[in-house]
Amino acid sequence: MKATQLYNILEEDFITQEMSDEWSKHMNSVADFLCPNFLERSMGLVCDFTVEINRVYTAVFPSTDIMQKILNDGTQDGMLFVHHPSIWDIRKAPEVFQQMDIRLLQQFKDRRISIYNLHVPLDNFGKYSTSVTLAKALDIKPTTSFAPYFGAMAGVFGKCEYTSVQDLKIKLQKIVNHDVSLYNYGDNKIKNATVAIIAGGGNDVSMLEEISKAGVNTFVTGITIKNEHSDKAHLYAETQRINILGGTHYSSEKFACISMVEYFKKIGFPSEFIEGEPIIEDI
Repeated sequence: MKATQLYNILEEDFITQEMSDEWSKHMNSVADFLCPNFLERSMGLVCDFTVEINRVYTAVFPSTDIMQKILNDGTQDGMLFVHHPSIWDIRKAPEVFQQMDIRLLQQFKDRRISIYNLHVPLDNFGKYSTSVTLAKALDIKPTTSFAPYFGAMAGVFGKCEYTSVQDLKIKLQKIVNHDVSLYNYGDNKIKNATVAIIAGGGNDVSMLEEISKAGVNTFVTGITIKNEHSDKAHLYAETQRINILGGTHYSSEKFACISMVEYFKKIGFPSEFIEGEPIIEDI
């Protein structure tokens, strides 16, 4: 398929005029590789390196290992689809997002492998969204959206059959396959069989206010570490007796990128998800 045809399909299916983002202003070190449209709006096509696309890879972050794996496959005329155009690493704060490897970007260009990003559009409430796919992986039925975010709705409320926060913690740990965090600020019983979910970095006071207003006492997200950025959110959650479960930035968002394999296959592309590494320090 012509690359432009695929880009147009993605644009139509995921991006709305209300959405915005701000990645490009932090990506000066790789600006020479970025296409003009991405420099302007920070979403969609990141690197326009090919005319034809024969294969699509999906990943949460364009890490060195991810990019090298694609090159090692001998791929040409392909596309890397990512949720983020930069690489999250909370251990490198305050610069928690690192930029793609320039040497590997040049090899992507030489091999004609484009890079496409949906951050806000993939966070937005819908079949393939980060929070909806996390909810489904937890056997929670999404009901309504919440948490306005750059023109999207990033969170979901969902119904579950879990009776206790401990049971939900066990399930979260099982699906991400590593330790998770539980800040047990509220009752162990999940109130009204309803859970709030925001994949990624939803540990924010304004979002917790919506959760409290909805009468929900259990919140699943990605980044939950207590630090200067999140202290107010944790204090609010403790005051309002809202339990917080954290599964890391990567692991809470990967289910969306896994689900995008199905999306690409439906429109005719061989596709595979490339597993990355969770950063336990997130929680």
